[in-house]
Amino acid sequence: MNTAEFIETYYTERNNTNSLKVDALQERYGDAGLLPLWVADTEFSVPETVKNVLSERIAHGIFGYSTVPVDYFKAYDGWQKRHAGTQFQAEWLHFSTGVVQALYDLIDCFTEEGDAVLVQPPVYYPFYHAISDKKRSLVTNPLILNDGIYQIDFADFETKIRDNKVKLFILCSPHNPVGRVWQREELEKVLAICEKYQVLVIADEIHSDLILSNQQFTSAITAASNLKSLIVCNAPSKTFNMATLLNAHIWIPSKNNREIFAEWSSRNKQTENSSLGQLAAKTAYQTGDEWLQAFLGVIEENYHYVKDRLQTEIPEIFVGELQGTYLLWLDLSQWIPKEKVKYYIQDKAQLAIDYGEWFSEDCKSCIRINLATSPKNIKIAVDRLIVVDQLKKGVDNHDKI
Repeated sequence: MNTAEFIETYYTERNNTNSLKVDALQERYGDAGLLPLWVADTEFSVPETVKNVLSERIAHGIFGYSTVPVDYFKAYDGWQKRHAGTQFQAEWLHFSTGVVQALYDLIDCFTEEGDAVLVQPPVYYPFYHAISDKKRSLVTNPLILNDGIYQIDFADFETKIRDNKVKLFILCSPHNPVGRVWQREELEKVLAICEKYQVLVIADEIHSDLILSNQQFTSAITAASNLKSLIVCNAPSKTFNMATLLNAHIWIPSKNNREIFAEWSSRNKQTENSSLGQLAAKTAYQTGDEWLQAFLGVIEENYHYVKDRLQTEIPEIFVGELQGTYLLWLDLSQWIPKEKVKYYIQDKAQLAIDYGEWFSEDCKSCIRINLATSPKNIKIAVDRLIVVDQLKKGVDNHDKI
């Protein structure tokens, strides 16, 4: 299936469907007319096989207490063998309603109030919320931009862990929002430092299927020399746009940590698994290969369009290298003042995006754009930026803005 066929088959308008991305624009941005390029979900429906199996299950009409499908892990394991080669084991698996909820639970289970938790900004803002809401101490190891590529400051990473007695590190891999797919050597280095200081690592790998064609994803499971202090979270929700089916994975290789988490869960987490979410995920893992390949083709097409056109028309905008995820990081600092980002991007270009300051206080000149939509919408967005640039140039000489 080529990208044109994929778009024709799966692109779906979401107006008036209770979509957070589309129908909450007035509430979130104060303007219902913006072009929605913000929160990380898509305008593409799940594979037909998933729709069909869910329709059959719904026709059955009973949604009572359920067990995990016996072939769930086999389906997931087959998917991993075909796409990343990560060696998970069935006994490691716990379920959650989402990766963010898993982070809240794991922080609660494995740390105490006041313990130091490290993240690498600019980073997915629910990380901050989980740390703050659970009354842990935030420690940051900011990524550094080197020759146009975001990299880890390993010296600062180790210093921050040692000096702050960090108990937990949340690794974002692939990284949201900067789009890095960490190389195995980079992962080995941070994991070795964490092992040296007995830091528990939670690897958020929810974007691990969303890898562009010139990259190879390596899981922390593969890179770690010792799995005793590692927990990996992932889900089909970003890959197949299934967030509200409430089905995510917590992989805990350490038997001791599994027992600790099971005991904590017995006291704090009395909830059922999502039978529809597990059925959808299992089916997607069994049959979604062609769908994913075509979806990634759309992301690549949208990325190169934005990058190439902005390099020609507004070269002052820095377009980050997108290695993974469908989320593109733009630095506007050479184009507009940071205090004018909302004015130009939202008020003038009429785009709803994620603001860089949500990911880091130091990134007020940056924005994150969601590429998981039709090329037509991406073209509209870029056209609007170009019009705004022309407006800006026309008035800059008169100091009107």
